[in-house]
Amino acid sequence: MCGIFAYLNYNVGRERRYILEVLFNGLRRLEYRGYDSSGIAIDSDLAFFKKQINGGGGAARGEDSSWPSPSGSAPPLVFRQEGKIESLVSSVYTEVDEMDLNLEESFNVHAGIAHTRWATHGVPAPRNSHPQSSGEWNEFLVVHNGIITNYEVLKETLTRHGFTFESETDTEVIPKLAKFVYDKAREGDQTVTFAQVVTEVMRQLEGAYALIFKSSHYPNELVACKRGSTLILGVKELTDNKNRRALFHDVKSLTKNGQPKELFFSSDLCAIVEHTKNYLALEDNEVVHIKDGCVSILKFDYGKEKPASVQRALSVLEMEVEQIKKGHYDHFMQKEIHEQPHSLTTTMRGRLKDHGVLLGGLKEHMKTIRHSRRIVLIGCGTSYNAALAVRPFLEELSSIPVTMELASDLLDRQGPIYREDTAVFVSQSGETADTLLALDYALENGAMCVGITNTVGSTLARKTHCGVHVNAGCEIGVASTKAYTSQIVAMAMMALAIGDDRISTKARRESIIYGLSDLPNKVREVLKLDSEMKALAESLIDAQSLLVFGRGYNYATALEGALKVKEVALMHSEGMLAGEMKHGPLALVDETLPIIVIATHDACFSKQQSVIQQLHARKGRLIVMCSKGASSSVCPSEFCRAIEVPQVIDCLQPVVNIIPLQLLAYHLTVLRGFDVDQPRNLAKSVTTQ
Repeated sequence: MCGIFAYLNYNVGRERRYILEVLFNGLRRLEYRGYDSSGIAIDSDLAFFKKQINGGGGAARGEDSSWPSPSGSAPPLVFRQEGKIESLVSSVYTEVDEMDLNLEESFNVHAGIAHTRWATHGVPAPRNSHPQSSGEWNEFLVVHNGIITNYEVLKETLTRHGFTFESETDTEVIPKLAKFVYDKAREGDQTVTFAQVVTEVMRQLEGAYALIFKSSHYPNELVACKRGSTLILGVKELTDNKNRRALFHDVKSLTKNGQPKELFFSSDLCAIVEHTKNYLALEDNEVVHIKDGCVSILKFDYGKEKPASVQRALSVLEMEVEQIKKGHYDHFMQKEIHEQPHSLTTTMRGRLKDHGVLLGGLKEHMKTIRHSRRIVLIGCGTSYNAALAVRPFLEELSSIPVTMELASDLLDRQGPIYREDTAVFVSQSGETADTLLALDYALENGAMCVGITNTVGSTLARKTHCGVHVNAGCEIGVASTKAYTSQIVAMAMMALAIGDDRISTKARRESIIYGLSDLPNKVREVLKLDSEMKALAESLIDAQSLLVFGRGYNYATALEGALKVKEVALMHSEGMLAGEMKHGPLALVDETLPIIVIATHDACFSKQQSVIQQLHARKGRLIVMCSKGASSSVCPSEFCRAIEVPQVIDCLQPVVNIIPLQLLAYHLTVLRGFDVDQPRNLAKSVTTQ
């Protein structure tokens, strides 16, 4: 999982310093996708480069080859650094100062690329960071998000043709392959466009990827392509109007030369919202070529020698800049926890009716879903937990058997998926690798595929037959909070829509709809426990482990609460099914081990009371989450600590109950001195297996 970003200004003067800052800010917006290393590439110029060589200072970027370069122009400058984005920023400004690079030089047209990495192939190090290069002179440079599955075969082939490799990445084969294709064409006296080079490279690649190419052979041009991983084109056309209003509605109008514009590529909408709201989500096998201010889109097809030209309409981004800023909060996770009343409201807006719900994304396929033999809920991590929270009342309202599948396990087992099944895929990013592979597997087996995702234009949104957009807003913190609760609500509305044709559940559905409408108010109420959860975190700061017991609707709450503590506070924690307590976990109980038991009022309440008594009898260090006013009836002694939460209808209680555990995880992390938004070894949008 990585973040890629590119910026091209055309017919509008931009200083090199400005270009650097646009690239750096793009990476800052994407840092939640990867933060163990990063890099950028910008243009040099002939005068500077000759000065570097002839002035006795050595060749730019440490190269010692003689002039001229193969392209006849100055090679791009590539900066790569291990660590977070600010480490790159600091090192770049130090290096440009040492090499006396003029940051005030203005470019009427310039193409720069940038990348932030979460290591998959190769340890975090400058040599493994992107942009990856074709070799000496940086003739071709590539930034990459995804994974190339046949890179070893390509590497062996290129090595036999004289290429040497410096990194451990799968990405390095791509720019070297581009140089190989270009050199072969030139040897045959063929003139090839940048887009032709890239399409021939695509023909050799297997796997999932989003790629942006830059080359000194094609100055001031960029080519981007994708297969499986998200890639966004942002467009900002500039006018003399003070408001710099956009003057176009589709890509065709961008083919007109001369109009000043700024163009952006990004693996996430969050990185372009501060520049423009006009964007295009690339589809699989599309190639976007930017040259002379024109944007050309080609559709690559393995069966055809030449890709076809296509026209695409631009979309308008609904996200606001404020969503990608922390505001008065200390961390994004803290902000996103407290944004949940709003995110739940936006998820339900326009969808809740007096006696039902309106989900336009499912309408055409509802008959097929209702006639399914079973519904299979598929996800990973937090998304799996959200689906698990919904399973009981999805079964209840639909009267269709509902099964759960972890995407990776389904693939490992090649579990049975049938044409009569409806497979529901849940992913916050819409780019989770295992979930997408499971989606391909289900499509191959003929199942009806439904997507639940927070990301417009994501692979999951495009490849499923239908779906529900979660609409929780941009989530920057790596540990998902508001997306989790909005996923539950989105799937709750899906359950209501599926069961809408059953008279026997009408009263139940209406009570759930009423509960949904009041849910944001209940969440505001439970957020008032913030200081109480901070005090609880202070009492647990030295604990080595934490157990969380839940059952029924709140088994998922136990799993998700423990996962949050594990993810950010780096503390061992386990969510457990309370009904299995006596089948092993009870052996762990003593007076030192903190145990949270979720015992709010529902059909499992009396069973949870029994669990509490058994844990108390073994001197367990008890923390009980209960409904407001019920602490005296569930806490067996003064040594038991209670967390009182508002009571809502049983099937929606997991939305309320998870929030104190999110707050606990947040405060534990801060108190223990760890990075809340960028936890160790984790990043957002798991796009590799």
